[in-house]
Amino acid sequence: METETQNVQHRSFSIKLWPPSQSTRLTLVERMTKNLSTPSVFSKKYGLLNQEEAVENSKHIEDSAFASANEHYEREPDGDGSSAVQLYAKEASKLMLEVLKRGSRTQNGIEAHVPEGVPAPRETFFDISRGRRAFIDAEEAEDLLKPLSKPGNSYTKICFSNRSFGLEAARIAEPILASIKGQLTEVDLSDFIAGRPEDEAIEVMNIFSKALEGCILRTLNLSDNALGEKGVRAFDALLKSQSNLEELYLMNDGISEEAAQAVSELIPSTEKLKILHFHNNMTGDEGAVYIAKVVEGSPALVDFRCSSTRVGEEGGIALVEALGKCSNLKKIDLRDNMFGVEAGVALSKALSSHAGLTEIYLSYLNLENEGAIALVDALKENAPSLEVLDMAGNEITLEAAPALAACIAAKESLTKLNLSENELKDEGTILIARALENGHKQLKEVDLSTNAMRRAGARVLAQAVVNKPEFKLLTINGNYISDEGIDELKDIFKKSLDLLGPLDENDPEGEDDDQGSNEDEGEEDNEDGLGSQLKNLEVSKDN
Repeated sequence: METETQNVQHRSFSIKLWPPSQSTRLTLVERMTKNLSTPSVFSKKYGLLNQEEAVENSKHIEDSAFASANEHYEREPDGDGSSAVQLYAKEASKLMLEVLKRGSRTQNGIEAHVPEGVPAPRETFFDISRGRRAFIDAEEAEDLLKPLSKPGNSYTKICFSNRSFGLEAARIAEPILASIKGQLTEVDLSDFIAGRPEDEAIEVMNIFSKALEGCILRTLNLSDNALGEKGVRAFDALLKSQSNLEELYLMNDGISEEAAQAVSELIPSTEKLKILHFHNNMTGDEGAVYIAKVVEGSPALVDFRCSSTRVGEEGGIALVEALGKCSNLKKIDLRDNMFGVEAGVALSKALSSHAGLTEIYLSYLNLENEGAIALVDALKENAPSLEVLDMAGNEITLEAAPALAACIAAKESLTKLNLSENELKDEGTILIARALENGHKQLKEVDLSTNAMRRAGARVLAQAVVNKPEFKLLTINGNYISDEGIDELKDIFKKSLDLLGPLDENDPEGEDDDQGSNEDEGEEDNEDGLGSQLKNLEVSKDN
């Protein structure tokens, strides 16, 4: 039993080393460029390339090394990618030495030339989504899909999005897809039946599903197809054959309770699933219970999105309890649902197992103060590397501001903070500003628009963020800042006015029950009075 538990834990925390991120690939190009164009042990023997040659050759070498390593990885997809990484580095070093041995080719104005010894990179991504969104007929389908028909092609990823397939075009695609399904790892069929009658669309989906049945996919995107239950079940052959999915996208698909049930029934295993996006559907509470079952069976989940899905308290609680079992989560997006306070409190309990969380989107969930306080208290203790905190539109008032500020003060990695469309007013805004004053060097965006804020809060907040080295945008539109306050803000941002968002919806004459409508001569006195009001609300990073 102990051994079995250890194995499960090991699988849950396994890390995929391949493929490398785009930034990693660019970094390798930069390093090779430097090695090819600056003095080294090898350059003493073989000479140097000029900067232009070095850049061109480095890009070509990286492409070729990546293609070779990726091909190697495709043959053993269950590995962690370490052998592919080793091959990637080894191949890049070998090709770089070959380039140095050949020497410079730009003497006397001759153009740079990639050495013959460096093989051309092999195409792995086939994409017909670019260009106009339009129907595709049989003749065009035959022409467009020719590269997939060529023997020995290296395509592992296909994207048919943005083109609408009818029956004739689908029948052209069917044998082609069937012939290459053994090499495919990523399939994007989002928005590929737009404008077709329902019967035809269902038949097209059936054709594609059967053609791709049995392929071993890591990524499947069926978004933007208005699937409903009929559409989901039209893909039953494909879905039932998938046990290795790492990414599944079902966004804007009209997924109801019945369709969500079909999703949970058809996919045989989601043990390897890392990304599940389920945005803009009509799932409701009952459907959320079925999606929760999928989540429960996805211990490796890293990125979960279930926004704008009409989920209320019951479904919300089911979802967040399931998320509590996914300890690898880095990103949670539950925006624009009807969770309410109880689901918010349930989520706060689930967050105790999410130490690696970096982004959380909780706007428009009807959390109110009770739910918001429970959540930020949990985040303060359990998400040390949090980068994005979004709690807009939750009826949060000054009562929750101390807890919010304490959480924010503890999050040194924060890059984006969105608390717009709440009721923090000046007092709450100043608490948030004080929490951001020191540190937070990575902070880029702050949004406290529509918070009944006046001149005092706006000024303190502006002063807290204006000199942050990475800061890009302060949004405080839709508040009650006086004309003098606007001038003051512009003066604070005079060296970088582009960091201050638009103020076209600000209402200098705005009023609310607590503060009244006069904001001219009495404002300075009002601001001085804030100090005494806030004495018991001050927070620091030590709290």
